[in-house]
Amino acid sequence: MSIALNPAAPVLGLHHFAWRCRDAEETRHFYEDILGLPLVHVIRLDRVPSTGEHCPYVHLFFEMADGSNIAFFDLGDATAALASPNTPAWVNHIALRLETLDQLESMKARLIGNGVDVLGVTDHHFVRSIYFFDPNGLRVELTVPVAPAEELAGYKMRARPALDAWTAEKSKASETRPA
Repeated sequence: MSIALNPAAPVLGLHHFAWRCRDAEETRHFYEDILGLPLVHVIRLDRVPSTGEHCPYVHLFFEMADGSNIAFFDLGDATAALASPNTPAWVNHIALRLETLDQLESMKARLIGNGVDVLGVTDHHFVRSIYFFDPNGLRVELTVPVAPAEELAGYKMRARPALDAWTAEKSKASETRPA
């Protein structure tokens, strides 16, 4: 457990989520032409700015309506990021928010019309979602919030007690497992 001496700075929102892509143009086509996210920035370098290591790449940024981005690195070797072998395919994903259920249905039809396999619409009670994989194997969720503000406030109020209960159950289960 860490002790914070200064209060945490407020996190304002997502700037970008970055993922490795197999092919920059294939990824651009999917995110810009199919999902409608404009390509707004491309960085092409031979060295990684944070580490200095030599690794030629192109870094693509696609902007969402709120100004946040989904970004990709093409390392020039036609290799996509590998799925985690210890994690089910449905776990790791990025969820992008739409405004209306009509938009969700429209995007589902658009994806299917472009040959993308789509799962859903799934009713999670607080959101409704569709799921699909991009050309790089990244699972993407498009989701629309449907719960009223009072229900969301209740979720927030019960979040920590629910996590504490889960943690206690996991701890108890691990104590009773044979070594």
